Amino acid sequence: MTTSTTTPGVGARPTTWAAYAGAALAMVAFAANSLLTRSALDSASIDAATFTTVRLVAGAVALTAILAAQVRHRPRVLARPVPWRTAGFLFAYAAAFSLAYLRIGAATGALVLFGTVQTVMYSAALRRGDPIGVSGWWGLGLAATGLVALVAPGVTSPDLVGVALMMLAGAAWAGYSLAGRGTTDPIAASARNFVWSVPLVVAFELVAAAVRPASIHATAHGLVLAVASGAVASGMGYAVWYSVLPRLTRVQSGIIQMAPPPIAAMGGLLLLGEPIGPRVVLSSALILAGVAVGVLGARRRT
Repeated sequence: MTTSTTTPGVGARPTTWAAYAGAALAMVAFAANSLLTRSALDSASIDAATFTTVRLVAGAVALTAILAAQVRHRPRVLARPVPWRTAGFLFAYAAAFSLAYLRIGAATGALVLFGTVQTVMYSAALRRGDPIGVSGWWGLGLAATGLVALVAPGVTSPDLVGVALMMLAGAAWAGYSLAGRGTTDPIAASARNFVWSVPLVVAFELVAAAVRPASIHATAHGLVLAVASGAVASGMGYAVWYSVLPRLTRVQSGIIQMAPPPIAAMGGLLLLGEPIGPRVVLSSALILAGVAVGVLGARRRT
């Protein structure tokens, strides 16, 4: 079942229920990525710089392998003009995200990250003249209220450097999402972004090693988590996200990204044994209801 019109500014790419299913799968990958990152850094099994480096390198290797398997010699697409802008967004997000979580808690980080993403995405929608509508604002309000209720007990007095780093991560991720709206080949685009982020992240690792050599460390457990984060949760998840972005409005793609926190909370229960009380259940339901209102309201308008 498709809508009768197209996503603004992208061309004849109708929104379908399959696109929403793909977006849901991408949000599960984003939530898994958060759990993997938190598990690796909280256990001190790997430092932030090495985790980020392994994460992006693993994503580049996995996506390039998929690209090579699809069509022989297709990796030649990697030699096209270097996508420094999107590769830079990807690197800035991954590096700032890891460094921020060394200085602020998961709850504070979630508020800052998703608040920044929503601000940038909705600002882009307003600037481009995308119709937000009553449902878009109601959906954002419900989801934001649920997010605050979800993380409020864990919010602490913020470290300003940590907050600034997480704001950078949010802005970079929003830029990466907006840049993907014109993608026609998500696997190739994602592979090129990851491959060309590698020189940036290697330089980042070398600088970190030169400034604080004693901080560089990695255990087998930390490396496994970093590879899983890069190859599966990041590489595959971002490729899926790029595949559905052309079929979503800026408002839809913005509000959908409020879904990972409650998914991560459920994943924390299943995988990390973290407790979930009535407050978490109710706030998660509020977030997901807000996402549904915003996304389906935009679909009705089109």
